Amino acid sequence: MEFDLQPTLTGERLLVRPIASDDWPGLFAAAADPKLWELHPASDRYKEDVFREFFDVALQSGSAFVVIDRETGAIIGSSRYNDLDAERSEIEIGWTFLSRDYWGGTANAELKALMLEHAFRFVDTVVFWVGETNWRSRRAMEKIGGALRDGTVRRPGATDNHVIYEIRRT
Repeated sequence: MEFDLQPTLTGERLLVRPIASDDWPGLFAAAADPKLWELHPASDRYKEDVFREFFDVALQSGSAFVVIDRETGAIIGSSRYNDLDAERSEIEIGWTFLSRDYWGGTANAELKALMLEHAFRFVDTVVFWVGETNWRSRRAMEKIGGALRDGTVRRPGATDNHVIYEIRRT
C-alpha cells in the first residue's frame, strides 16, 4: 500500500486537511505572531515575505496540511510529512506550528496523534527534527512520547543544529 501524504484527518477538536492556495489569509493570520517563532531556527517567519516562501514550499510539497479548529472553523496552524524512507520504514512529521491560543492544551497532542495514527499504517518510525535550542518544541515532543536520538544534526543548507526525536509503532 502506498503512503497517502495528504489525507484528511478528523479528530475530536481538529480537522487536518491538505493545504490549498486559498488558505493563505487564514494561515498567515495564524503565523503572523512573532512569539510563535522566537525559539525557532526561522525566527523571522512571522514576516509576510518570509512566510510566503514557507507557504509556497508547503503547497509544492504535496504533503502539507492546515489545521482547523472544528468548533470555530478557523485555521490555527500547519504541519506536514517529509522524507518518506521506505527502506528504513520511516517518515518525518515537521514544520508544525499552532497559534498561541492553542499552546499548552490538547491541540498539539491531537494533531500529532492523528498524523501518527495515519503514518503508522505505512511505516514503523516517525521522526521529528527540532531546533536544538527550541526548548518549547522539545518539551512538546517529550509530552507526546518522543524519544531523543543521539547527537545533533544539521539539515543540508541549514545553519542551525537540530535534534531528532522518534516515535516507533507499538
